[in-house]
Amino acid sequence: MAQRAQPELPPPPRERPWLLPYNRKLRHLQGITIRNLTLTPAPPRCRGKTIDDEALPSTLKSPTKTLALRGSRSLTHSRSSTDLNSFEDEDRFDDGSLRKPTTPTRPVRPTKGMRRRSTLEWANASPLARQKRLEDITAGRMADTFFTLHVEGQDDPVYISEVAEKAMNPNFKFFDLAPCGPRVTRLDKLTVKVWAKSEIMRAWQFLIDYTVSLGSLQFIGKTLGSCRHPLPQNCVLLHMTDGIYTSFTDLPVQARAGQDLLAPPKENPDGRVYTSSSYDALMRLSTLDDCIQDALVTRDRIADEIESILETNREAISTVEQVPEAEGNLRTVQVAVTAEQRRVLAMRRRRDELKASIQSRREKMQTGRERGSLIASELPTRRELCKETEEAIETTEEAIAGQRRRICEDLLKIYPIDPLPGKSLAFTIRGLLLPNSHFDDANQDVTSAALGHAAQAVALLSPYFSVILPYPISPHGSTSTIEDPLAMGHNNANNPRTYPLYMKGVVRYRFEYGVFLLNKNIEILSNALGIRPLDIRQTLPNLKYLLYVVTAGKGELPARKAGGIKGLLRQDGFSSRKGSFDSTATASSFGAESKSSTRDAGLLKVDHSSANGASVGGTLKQKTNILPGSRLRPIE
Repeated sequence: MAQRAQPELPPPPRERPWLLPYNRKLRHLQGITIRNLTLTPAPPRCRGKTIDDEALPSTLKSPTKTLALRGSRSLTHSRSSTDLNSFEDEDRFDDGSLRKPTTPTRPVRPTKGMRRRSTLEWANASPLARQKRLEDITAGRMADTFFTLHVEGQDDPVYISEVAEKAMNPNFKFFDLAPCGPRVTRLDKLTVKVWAKSEIMRAWQFLIDYTVSLGSLQFIGKTLGSCRHPLPQNCVLLHMTDGIYTSFTDLPVQARAGQDLLAPPKENPDGRVYTSSSYDALMRLSTLDDCIQDALVTRDRIADEIESILETNREAISTVEQVPEAEGNLRTVQVAVTAEQRRVLAMRRRRDELKASIQSRREKMQTGRERGSLIASELPTRRELCKETEEAIETTEEAIAGQRRRICEDLLKIYPIDPLPGKSLAFTIRGLLLPNSHFDDANQDVTSAALGHAAQAVALLSPYFSVILPYPISPHGSTSTIEDPLAMGHNNANNPRTYPLYMKGVVRYRFEYGVFLLNKNIEILSNALGIRPLDIRQTLPNLKYLLYVVTAGKGELPARKAGGIKGLLRQDGFSSRKGSFDSTATASSFGAESKSSTRDAGLLKVDHSSANGASVGGTLKQKTNILPGSRLRPIE
């Protein structure tokens, strides 16, 4: 059963503009936009049908054409699902009824001779050709545009827009014509002129000359989305304060009549009807407007008079205006002159200083030349003196080395260090065994005596090597001690920085630390001679090696120089001392030794350690053969 046709509903009323046609003025115009920009003119008449064979009735649904179209299909743009043709649509007639079963549902493939060439332009085109064609069309349609607004009575435009680059629907910035004055803002007619320039054009082309009366425009709506009618080519849209207006010249009569069907004005929610302005209020507004216009005319007249007065007295005014400028230039010149004078004074002062400096340098250079000539004259003599001094230094160094060798030989004879048979790196000093930092099974008395001899030998070597021991030694036989100036211990109340070199009655770690300090002194003496011990824990091996290196040399040992103490002289190259029975054990007998040869200072020994433990210089006096600061005391 066929459905009944529903009656067509009337279209809803459109938005109602705020401005009435006779109230539209240029002061309400805010902006202009252009849609469907076309640079080529439209054809003079509309073609009713296509000019190809699509219009022929016999070619609408022919098997040959269908097969040709299917064979020439290529890459196309996606379309809506409602626009796709299916085989079911092909099986229907134009009126919508199905074909008879006897009618073939698919076209029969014709023979090779029946197939015809496709006449579609885009059927076999490549994507590159399609892209090139699209770019050409775009280049012909997109252009740079700008517009100008003109009014009657003025040759120059009242407004010139910015350039909208490469657009088919150019949008321009909104504007305000209020600064143009009431002569322009009260008009209801204007002319819009549009210029365009595409990529293929060399100069700007005058495209549109559009003269319009604002009262005859059609209201589109607040936005373009509410417009149902297609916009024509080069359509100029005027943006007023209440919406968008344009002029449709291609609307039919019925459509133009429908333009009047606007929405009725909104009623007051309270249902009351308010009266409009009274006649007196309108007259007052008219009088106020006349007063405002009169004030504007008066302002313009006064401005013209002021301009004429200024033009008449322009020369005098320019002279008066030049006075402050001349004064400013004068002040600038005076400041520049003052600055230049200061610079001149500074340069003169600098010049005098440079002259004085140059003169002083010349005098010093002259003095230097005189001294140089004097030194050059004395240079040969000084060279001979330098050579003699170098020879004396070498001789003195050889003598010092020989004396050190002789002293170390004496120390080796006084404190002989011999290896212990059958044991590796085990040595004795004066027949007393001294272990190498391992004192668990050692005899305390023997170890303390051996350490006392070793400490005495190290203390005697220090002044002859001109090396200050960092850890001073106090040799007292088997009760010798050693000091560490940087120690911070508090175990010993008397002197926390003194460590014993004996084992009996002391804390074990303090004794071992004292042995470590003694070994460090031996290492420092070895480093002074360029020797590097392999293991500082080996006390006697390192000391033996040190004395062995120092006593090594060529030739015989040098003899002791003759001095005031005859008891210390060598005889027959041996180190024995001949004592005198008339000598005494006091130090006062040494002063009378030069007067009486029978009173010798025999059996004496030299104490080379000072009170503070510092070493003394290793040079010997020529007369006494005793080190400075040493003390003589009898051997116990």
